[in-house]
Amino acid sequence: MTVTAVASTTHEEIYRVEDKACGLVGFIALHSTQLGPAAGGLRMRPYGSEDEALVDVKRLSEGMTYKNAAAGLALGGGKAVIIGDPATQKTPELLRAFARAIHSLEGRYYTAEDMGMSPADMAILAQETPYVAGLADGEFASGDPSPITARGIFNAIRTAQAHKSGSKDLTGLTVSVQGLGHVGYYLCGYLHEAGAKLIVTDVTQAQIDKAIAEFAATAVAPDEIYGVEADIFAPCAIGGILNAQTIPQLKVSIVCGGANNQLAGPADAQALHKAGILYAPDFVANGGGIINVATEIEQITNRADYVAEKLSALDLTMASILNQAKVEDQSPDAVAITTVLAKMARQNAA
Repeated sequence: MTVTAVASTTHEEIYRVEDKACGLVGFIALHSTQLGPAAGGLRMRPYGSEDEALVDVKRLSEGMTYKNAAAGLALGGGKAVIIGDPATQKTPELLRAFARAIHSLEGRYYTAEDMGMSPADMAILAQETPYVAGLADGEFASGDPSPITARGIFNAIRTAQAHKSGSKDLTGLTVSVQGLGHVGYYLCGYLHEAGAKLIVTDVTQAQIDKAIAEFAATAVAPDEIYGVEADIFAPCAIGGILNAQTIPQLKVSIVCGGANNQLAGPADAQALHKAGILYAPDFVANGGGIINVATEIEQITNRADYVAEKLSALDLTMASILNQAKVEDQSPDAVAITTVLAKMARQNAA
C-alpha cells in the first residue's frame, strides 16, 4: 500500500491511497484541524475518474470544517473517499487496507460511515485503527448516525417553514425528497409522521416501492424531481444538484435536505435567493450525524443528553442564520459561512 501526499493550497493535508493487491484507490483530505482532529465520513462511489474523486473529497472535507464548527464541536474538517462500486467492489481486504492508511495519520483524522458504507464496514476498519467512529458495538459506540442526521434535517425543515410562514406545522404540506438512502428514508418517516405529503425519487426501485407502501408517497423519475410542485424540496442524495440547470425548474418555497454540498457554487445560493426560494444551508441542516459521531470520538458517557443539547443549539443557529439573512437581504449560505468562520476565529483567538 502507498500513501502519497497531494499538493494543495486549500487544505492542510491530502493523501492519495493505493493498494494494487486489493484494487484500492482513494483519497483522504484534511481541510482544517484548527478546532480539533479532522473528522468526516468515508464514502465509496464509482467515480468517473481520480480527478472527480479528488474534487469531491476536497469539497466534502471543506464542508465538514463548516459543519463541525456550526455544530459547536471540537473537531476539524476531513473526509475520505474510495473509488469503486460498494455493491460489487467493496471487500474486507480493501477496507482494512484503507484503515491502515487512516492509521498512518496518527489521529489527525477520524472517519465514520458515509455513502456506500455501513456500521459493519466501520467494524472492519476498526480492526486496523482506533480512529473510527459510528461503530455498532463498544463502550462508546454511537452506531448508525443516519437517524440523528435525519432528525436534525427535520428540525431544520420545521425551522425554515416557520421562518417562511410563521408556523412549524407541516400538516398537509408537500415535500419532495431526492434520495431514499439511510438519511432520506428516515427523514421521510419523520415527515410522514408530521402529516406531510411526500413525492420521492431514487435510483433504487426497491426503496421507492418501500416509500410508496409505508408513507403513501408519490414517485417520480430522478430527472423529474426538480420540476414537481411542492412546498419544500429535500435533496438527500449527491451534491452539486442546485445549479443553473435545476434551479429554474424548482417550484418550491424552501430547499432543505441532507445532501452535502448541494450548491454547485456560490452563485447558485444567490440564484435561489433572487428566486425567492429559502435555502437552509446544508452544513447546518445535516449536522446531526457528526454530532452523534462526536460522542464516540470524545467518549461522551451521557450520549442522549449531549446529542439533544447539540441538536437544539444547532436549530437555534439555523434560525439565527435565516433571520440575519432576511435582515441583510443576503443568501443564508453566505451568512452561514461568515457565521462559522467568525466562530472559528473566536475560538482560535481564545
